[in-house]
Amino acid sequence: MREVFEEAEEVGEEFDIGPLAKALLSDAPPTGRELAAESVGTPQLALFCSSVAVHRALCATGLVPDQVLGVSFGEIAALTAAGVFEVPEGARIACLLARQLARCAGGMTLVGAGEADTEALLRRTGSPALALACVNSPEETIVSGPLPDLRTLEETAAGQGVPAARLRLPFSSHHPSLTGPADAFAAAIGHLAPRPARIPVHSAVHGGPYGPQDDLHRGLADCLVRPFRLPPVLRRITTAGRALFFEAGTGQALTRSIQQTLPPDAADAHAPLADPAFPWPQPGAPATRRPDTALAALWSTDDDHTHATAR
Repeated sequence: MREVFEEAEEVGEEFDIGPLAKALLSDAPPTGRELAAESVGTPQLALFCSSVAVHRALCATGLVPDQVLGVSFGEIAALTAAGVFEVPEGARIACLLARQLARCAGGMTLVGAGEADTEALLRRTGSPALALACVNSPEETIVSGPLPDLRTLEETAAGQGVPAARLRLPFSSHHPSLTGPADAFAAAIGHLAPRPARIPVHSAVHGGPYGPQDDLHRGLADCLVRPFRLPPVLRRITTAGRALFFEAGTGQALTRSIQQTLPPDAADAHAPLADPAFPWPQPGAPATRRPDTALAALWSTDDDHTHATAR
């Protein structure tokens, strides 16, 4: 953690973000809410660096991924893990995205229903301003849009007996109306030249692996305007055999999505930072290379309690 945060520290200073490693590694680290009260970009920089640090820790103990999966904001960490961007470049992308997210008014609501049922719920709500933003699993989705319309959606869902809970995010995302922030973000990161990926990078928004001809700047910007459907991407990853997923984030929402989507004989998933009993191998011990390993980078930092509530 300290190593990665030090690599990103100069970029943080450019965005008026103070050093984060000491606070996050202390006996009383700041909460997500406290990070959000600091300079714009502080939570995003903390999450990006934490994800890359988990990736490095796994690699150092022999769990080197064969491929990486980026889910929304997690694409920045996934591309960095694959060598497409260096840590300072990924940190800059995260901070520049945070500036655009500050322009994305509205919010997001987690719905404890599959895609078809959520689409039906949206029709009953009757608000054209709402959009299906994310399909996390066959039984969980996210809707994005203006706050008054989300309240109507939540009330409609309650009347239908459908679990729905607002995510603790002060912005909307994955919404077709956000073309302005998306275009501005793509332009802001255009000077950062991507390198060839060392391993395949799958994108939940792109719907599969990025290819050498894909515009990665546009791909990252698309996370603001396009929805993602995670189940078909997970199924595509596991067509060649059983996969082992490690969630390189601070929570376990993606791990739960994998467990809800794939049968046990297709995949095993772990969230190392969210599991105090995770069996971290000791540095220096013989590496245990595992076949068909996939590492997954996670988007959200502090909405795990909401996922649990909605289910």
